[in-house]
Amino acid sequence: MRAVIQRVSKAKVSVKAKIIGQIGSGLLVFIAIHKDDDQKDIDYLVNKIANLRIFADGDEYFQKSVLDLNKEILIISQFTLYGECKKGRRPDFFQASSPKLAKNLYNAFVDKFKETGLKVAEGEFRAMMDVELTNEGPVTLILDS
Repeated sequence: MRAVIQRVSKAKVSVKAKIIGQIGSGLLVFIAIHKDDDQKDIDYLVNKIANLRIFADGDEYFQKSVLDLNKEILIISQFTLYGECKKGRRPDFFQASSPKLAKNLYNAFVDKFKETGLKVAEGEFRAMMDVELTNEGPVTLILDS
């Protein structure tokens, strides 16, 4: 799994001009499923993201996690994170999972995050989405399982 995590003051996702998920202060997580991923990848990334100390505590930067501060999470499926662009002019997506397997693992990832007790919003798997965000910091990190 590959995740791009952005610390945001707000974010929302829309499909066909209808807002389907939005959060206030927290994390926007773009997640891609690799063809070899399984439950251990979900467990690792959810634990890592939930406990990353990337929020301020007073004047101290990078002291608190999304869990520590009871922030919110918006999760968006984005298979293009596995786009390989070294050859040619069109990316290939051979490392990305098949849509059927990816959907099951994406749903399991969202469900695992909901177990943390945090407010979790999500996009729509395989939909054309518009994502709006206010990146706070900016803080953007990339994680691989």
